[in-house]
Amino acid sequence: MSKRHSAKYKIDRRMGENIWGRPKSPVNTRQYGPGQHGQRRKQKVSDFGLQLRAKQKLKGYYGNLTEKQFSRTYEEADRRKGNTSENLIGLLESRLDAIVYRAKFVPTVFAARQFVNHGHVLVNGKRVNIASYRVKAGDIVSVRERSKNMALVLEALQSGERDTPDYIEMDTKAMTAKFIRAPEFNEVPYPVKMEPNLVIEFYSS
Repeated sequence: MSKRHSAKYKIDRRMGENIWGRPKSPVNTRQYGPGQHGQRRKQKVSDFGLQLRAKQKLKGYYGNLTEKQFSRTYEEADRRKGNTSENLIGLLESRLDAIVYRAKFVPTVFAARQFVNHGHVLVNGKRVNIASYRVKAGDIVSVRERSKNMALVLEALQSGERDTPDYIEMDTKAMTAKFIRAPEFNEVPYPVKMEPNLVIEFYSS
């Protein structure tokens, strides 16, 4: 099993939830934590524990970002006007790797980061290989011409596992995705319950 797959499944098992909604998740058959103590009766979780779990789940969903990357995103969300929870989600969904994943150019968020890093993605016609690149409203994200016939891309685009959200305008034939705007929290198609309000409490406490 590749490092990417093992990391992905490890997060699912630790959270006890299929956070990407994938049919191959081990949580579908084993709804308990990993390790020899995984099946112990769960104790009541403190407020801090709930906040920590909410942060780990949201951070893990976006390809297991580093704590430094995630806390910086929170700090920017906190600086901006408006609701910090909504700002945080909007910033996370504006990441280039998130757009690539939402556009179904690749099957997983882990693959999206690698796909961007390997130079397969263009933003407004220019190659960008930084997964955390902030895509702006109106930007066009596309698959590089020489990468359009990759099996990974063709399989992902044809998959019925996920739908493209309304804040991304797709042209599947051209393999382009226009980022219409940063979404509100309730527009983001998370397969499991996310609680960005608890994430904000975690950092602000």
